[in-house]
Amino acid sequence: MLQDEVGKLVGVHGAVIGRYEREEVKPSIEMATQLAEALEVSLDYLVGSTDILLDKNIVAKILDIQKLKENDRQHVFALLDAFLKQTKLQSIL
Repeated sequence: MLQDEVGKLVGVHGAVIGRYEREEVKPSIEMATQLAEALEVSLDYLVGSTDILLDKNIVAKILDIQKLKENDRQHVFALLDAFLKQTKLQSIL
C-alpha cells in the first residue's frame, strides 16, 4: 500500500507516513491505533512486538466466545482442545 493511500485512511499526508516508516518521528498512541485499525493489524504487530498477524475473523470469534456464559465457554474450549490435540497427533503420525 502506498504512503498516500495509508495517509488518506488515517487523515494525514503520505509524507507523514513516510516519516513514521523512516523512524524520523514516532506517531502518537492515537495515530498508531488508527494506523493499526486502517491496516487491519494489531497494534502489537504494527510496532513489531509480534510477528503473528492475527486474523480478524478469529479475533471476532474469540471475543464472541468470551461473551458466553462460563459453562458454555468451558464447553467450547473443551471441544477446541480436543480438536487441537487430535490435529497435533495426526501430524506426528
